Amino acid sequence: MSADVPGIDAFTRPYWDAAADGRLLLRRCRACGRPHHYPREFCPYCWSEDVAWERASGRATLYTWSVVHRNDLPPFGARVPYTAAVVDLAEGPRMMTEIVGCAEADLRIGMPLAVAFRREGEGPAVPVFRTAEPSGDRRS
Repeated sequence: MSADVPGIDAFTRPYWDAAADGRLLLRRCRACGRPHHYPREFCPYCWSEDVAWERASGRATLYTWSVVHRNDLPPFGARVPYTAAVVDLAEGPRMMTEIVGCAEADLRIGMPLAVAFRREGEGPAVPVFRTAEPSGDRRS
C-alpha cells in the first residue's frame, strides 16, 4: 500500500463508499449529540460507543493552510506545489485536507469552501476542498 492510499476496513467502508458517490460523512454521537471527524468507533468527547454515520453538508471555512513546495514521498512529489489545509466543517469538526483550484494569493482565513473528491487510478475518492460561493451551495 502506498503512502496516499488509506486502509479501508469494515468500519471505514461506509465513509469511502460515500466518498466514491460524492458524499462526505461524519460520525455523530447519539449520547452527547456532538459530531466528530476523523471517523472513530467511539465519541472522543464522552467516550460513548453509540455513534452513527451522518451525511455532512460539504460546506467548510478555511482555518489555516500551508503551501507544500517539496515532498519526496510518492505520489505527493508529483503534486507540488499543493495546499495542505485545515478546514472547519459547517457541522463543527475540523478536518485536514487539501485545497484545490485556488491560487495561494487568493486564500483567506474564513473563506467559504465546498467539498470535492479526487480520485486517482484505482484508489479511493479522497475529499478535498475548493472555493465556494459565500451564500452556500449552488448545485443545480
